[in-house]
Amino acid sequence: MARKQNDDDLLIEDELAAAFLNDDDDLNDGDNTAPATTTTDDESTDDDFPGQLAVDVYETEDRLVVKARTAGVNKDDLDVSISDGILTVSGTLSSGDETGTTNWHIQECYWGEFSRTLALPVAVKEDEVEAVLKDGVLTITFSKVKQEQAKKIQVL
Repeated sequence: MARKQNDDDLLIEDELAAAFLNDDDDLNDGDNTAPATTTTDDESTDDDFPGQLAVDVYETEDRLVVKARTAGVNKDDLDVSISDGILTVSGTLSSGDETGTTNWHIQECYWGEFSRTLALPVAVKEDEVEAVLKDGVLTITFSKVKQEQAKKIQVL
């Protein structure tokens, strides 16, 4: 279920739907229906695009924390990197069932590659980072760069 906040920004309340979003899941004109798409053999399909990992980003006085639900992802299937304040998290979510199923009744879970790249909102020490995968949640914690307080200059 999505609750409309304003014309350009939707809050996603359904945690299952928010776990892995496709890059092309933008909604049309603020209504709550996904755009209809048709493909031919010559056109690309949703399988050609990785899912987009949903993240939470917050900061404390001395840390910046990025959290992402990655339930079902093995830590060996995760790639976390940072360069010049840009964090990238990517990986593969495998269903573990590689049979040639062709007669689906319901298929709501996202399986396959996912990726998320974001610019960090504050300066961090890129060499002081910890990434922990516990209970299906990836937590990446950075030490923030201390910004010096502006000094008051007396005007003579």
